[in-house]
Amino acid sequence: MAADTTTLTTDCLFARTRVQVCDALRSVVPGLPEEVVQRVDLTPTRDPSHGDMATNAAMLAAKPARRKPAEIAAELVEKLSALPEVAKAEAAGPGFVNLTLKPEVLQGVAVSILKAGDRYGRSTMGQGTRVNVEYVSANPTGPMHVGHCRGAVVGDALANLLEAAGNTVTREYYINDAGTQVVALTWATYWRYLQVIGTEISADDFSPLTPNGLQYQGEYLIPVAQSIADKHGRTLANPDGSPADPSVWFETVRREALTQMMAAIREDLEALGISHEVFASEAETLASGRVDAAIAKLDSKGLLYEGVLEPPKGKMPEDWEARPQTLFRSTEFGDDQDRALRKSDGTNTYFANDIGYHAQKAENADVLIDVLGADHGGYVSRMRAAISALTDGKTGFEVVMCQIVRVVKNGEPVRMSKRAGTFVTLRDLLDEVGRDAVRFTMLTRKADAQMEFDLDAVVAQTRDNPVFYVQYAHARCRSVLRSAETMFGADAVTPEALCSADLSNLSSDVELAVLRRLAAFPRSVEAAATAREPHRIATYCIDLASDFHALWNRGREDTTLRFLHENDRATSLAKLALVSAIAGTLRCALTILGVVPVEEMR
Repeated sequence: MAADTTTLTTDCLFARTRVQVCDALRSVVPGLPEEVVQRVDLTPTRDPSHGDMATNAAMLAAKPARRKPAEIAAELVEKLSALPEVAKAEAAGPGFVNLTLKPEVLQGVAVSILKAGDRYGRSTMGQGTRVNVEYVSANPTGPMHVGHCRGAVVGDALANLLEAAGNTVTREYYINDAGTQVVALTWATYWRYLQVIGTEISADDFSPLTPNGLQYQGEYLIPVAQSIADKHGRTLANPDGSPADPSVWFETVRREALTQMMAAIREDLEALGISHEVFASEAETLASGRVDAAIAKLDSKGLLYEGVLEPPKGKMPEDWEARPQTLFRSTEFGDDQDRALRKSDGTNTYFANDIGYHAQKAENADVLIDVLGADHGGYVSRMRAAISALTDGKTGFEVVMCQIVRVVKNGEPVRMSKRAGTFVTLRDLLDEVGRDAVRFTMLTRKADAQMEFDLDAVVAQTRDNPVFYVQYAHARCRSVLRSAETMFGADAVTPEALCSADLSNLSSDVELAVLRRLAAFPRSVEAAATAREPHRIATYCIDLASDFHALWNRGREDTTLRFLHENDRATSLAKLALVSAIAGTLRCALTILGVVPVEEMR
């Protein structure tokens, strides 16, 4: 049987070794189903005394082979011990096999990284799978604030991560421009417009004129209102400046307010380093007929019926009513109850509209991923059911949940309310701590874990600040390489030149540990992409930075361990190859996170 193909880059040590493990397993267990072989994993060991890598191959093969894992492990040890790259193979625990590689194999990792350059860690695992990642999708009713920030950063880093793992990614933003909140925005903007043209009208006086009260009273709408007044003068009010009939002004104000709010949101996202390929309008989706088409398709499959849902327990949803509605048999696809698509008056529910939008996305994607706030937990099963029904299970649907961020300054929480106009805007946050600090900090924890964003801590230049710690490691690497250019000449320390260094000089336990960490990066990218967890890459950066700082500190304590020795060119060039590999890997990892690595600390 042909050797197992790898999804990782050919310079990935784990991928190459996994191929050898799979070939050995096929030899030890002839006829083993290929789907079992494909589940073989090779992981870094936590304890170096247990070797460099461990595999679960024997345990996976035990059941289909009807043999004990220990027996298969013993035979694998014999096969793998004969490989020229392996210094030692040994069975451990219930059936693991631990591998210790020869030092020259680990030393070769540095060369692989230098040759791969900015492509180190990238793979073809996704095989071009079309993935649509929808994130941010903030209501265009005000500036981006810190509450939007985590989902924005997580979604963007996830999109980068999926691309690095070989997927074809579309980044999408859904503009909620057809709901009641846009109506509220329009009325609030008109109130500010009246004030701008000189009408004295308070919030209390204007609020009764609106459908649901004056909901957005922040001063951020004054510039929007001013631009409307500059363009239309007093024509949107009565001659005496009093409010005109909505038929005179509503559509104009709605259009202008939405345009300016979205322009501001795009500017804020750009400042955060985020760019979407697609901005989809809810209003356009509704007008396109896609919602009705999706409902009709479900009906043609026999998945709709008229019925009355049981009243839900706990909080009553807005679309529940004790009258017959058009219901979707979502329980046939794993949902916990059927869902209403049309109300008794014939209007669509919000869920129906959302199905139409997701059906639109599914036309050009194999997998849909929505990045949502943690309060959308009940949404997942119903939308997954709808997508499965509409696409006959061909399009996947996933949700990444983001917990809230608690912003702290001077030890005190910063309280926010968009409707009152009291919130920390994204622009304020970026101005105070910088784009890269915001992005990296938002990615230091799993998305569904609550987070405290301390405005003072993220700018502190201490090892307790992971942003500083990682950037300082990269800056130190670059500083060493610049010093080496002065000492040995620029041509001697290019990546191409360092590939020819005698890497047998990288033989200390600390240096070999760093090489193990570097070797694991491509695998970390694939694992993070599979789990949809970009925070794993931030964790990897912190661990690699810690390894580098440990190397640096050894040189401070013992001058013979420094990276550069003018009288020992061979050892210096080997250490420089390692430093350059560390810098390159940090750069690749930070690029996935959307963070720009610094050349020097200022």
